[in-house]
Amino acid sequence: MSSGKRGLPEKRLMRHDRHYVDELAQRMGEGIGRMVRVTNIVSNQDQPRTSLGAFSDQVKSIKRHGILEPLLVRKGERGKYELVSGERRFHAAMQAELTEVPCIELQVSDQHALEIALIENLQRQDLNAFEEGEGFRTLVEKYGYTHEEVSNAVGRSRVTVTESLKLLVIPADIRAECRHADIHAKGMLLEIAKAPSSEAMRTLIRAIIEERLDRRDLRQRRAEMAEGGSGESTGAGQTGEDRKSSKRPFVWRYQPKGYPFKVSLAFNTDSEPEPREVIAALEHLLEELRSSVGEE
Repeated sequence: MSSGKRGLPEKRLMRHDRHYVDELAQRMGEGIGRMVRVTNIVSNQDQPRTSLGAFSDQVKSIKRHGILEPLLVRKGERGKYELVSGERRFHAAMQAELTEVPCIELQVSDQHALEIALIENLQRQDLNAFEEGEGFRTLVEKYGYTHEEVSNAVGRSRVTVTESLKLLVIPADIRAECRHADIHAKGMLLEIAKAPSSEAMRTLIRAIIEERLDRRDLRQRRAEMAEGGSGESTGAGQTGEDRKSSKRPFVWRYQPKGYPFKVSLAFNTDSEPEPREVIAALEHLLEELRSSVGEE
């Protein structure tokens, strides 16, 4: 259990996780570990994450075990500390009613602070495609980075950086439609971003939902729209069998808490599978796995 409301577990030394600041620490020198009152910490305005999501489990963990990984901060104005990384841990600590939290104080510039925040979230795969692009754009527009410099700073390929920036032509309201339609794959989003207008983007989103298009089919549909000079596509030239084969499969996903795996099942059916059909598919899969183990 943590001691009082300090947030640092007993018998645990102050340290920071080297998985995302190792190279930066070598450039800037090791940080200084200290306990900081939560009222003296302010968020970074350039934080790439736009949505913290739910973190009730993290709050429970902090109440029970304390903060196992210190926050990264830097000196701010009037005795305050600006958060460099650890936004979710910081807000979870406040919900857990901690008065002090363990921090590593770094001597970093605005650019390097943003690099660290991006690296942490990218390596943990915490950012969605749009948040990633917005973080890259801040480095480019506010700090004058080239695409190559962004690539080197955050450990992503130059192509990945360029593609992420291309997604930002999608307006905010259409980004929300993509999220509601469960369209998260960057390849699909890139096809939507290439549409000539907002209405054309919406047409593609509807096609993905109603016809379950994959990226290849979505690219073809976008090309048809461009040739027709309209935001709508009637699917002319496609037979019923062609349209059926172009549908994306229904995908059932499950990731149990506390386990390092997730399960995905794709159903090539005309309607969304019912729970009993998912159970039957899982039982069949288990039988196949048991049979293969027995054969060995």
